[in-house]
Amino acid sequence: MNPDDIDALNERHRQRMERKKAVIDAKIAAADKEIGIIIVNTGNGKGKSSSAFGMVMRALGHGMKVGVVQFIKGAMSTGEEKFLRRFPDEVSFHAMGEGYTWETQDRERDIAKATEAWEQARRFLSDPAYGMVVLDELNIALKYRYLDVHTVIADLLDRPVMQHVVVTGRAAPPELVAVADTVTEMNVVKHAFKAGIVAQAGTEW
Repeated sequence: MNPDDIDALNERHRQRMERKKAVIDAKIAAADKEIGIIIVNTGNGKGKSSSAFGMVMRALGHGMKVGVVQFIKGAMSTGEEKFLRRFPDEVSFHAMGEGYTWETQDRERDIAKATEAWEQARRFLSDPAYGMVVLDELNIALKYRYLDVHTVIADLLDRPVMQHVVVTGRAAPPELVAVADTVTEMNVVKHAFKAGIVAQAGTEW
């Protein structure tokens, strides 16, 4: 590519970015509401909880207090739990499950544990001191009807006005998707487990 072609390419790029900036600036100017939002990370792909805990670090960086309730999980300690327990004044962490549903094989006990976990979630959702609440794997508890989705939604909508909530887990129910402000579905392209690679510390737990 000769110098004239490079100059022309650079100029076209500048013009495109100038037009794009005008559009984005207008959208930013129109977004004038500041309010706590409900974020749902769902889908079969990896990264739902990882994204949630990335937002926990972001919230902590802004001086927010964070409450975490893990549904289903709890049979084994995860890296995020070990790390966040180093900050007891900033993060209240509650792993309140007993493991994957195919491991527990006891629906009544799973319901009891999910109900107990939701009571802790309610305490966070009623406390304006918490700027962010993470409800990790709540979608699984809703999928198996361990909790009533309408009760959960009512509690979410009744939370403090500036409180953010992040919900994770596969198969988010449509009722929750409908009331959420941001919903991301993570899809699988490739996963190491399909190639016989075990779940490993630092990447999976």
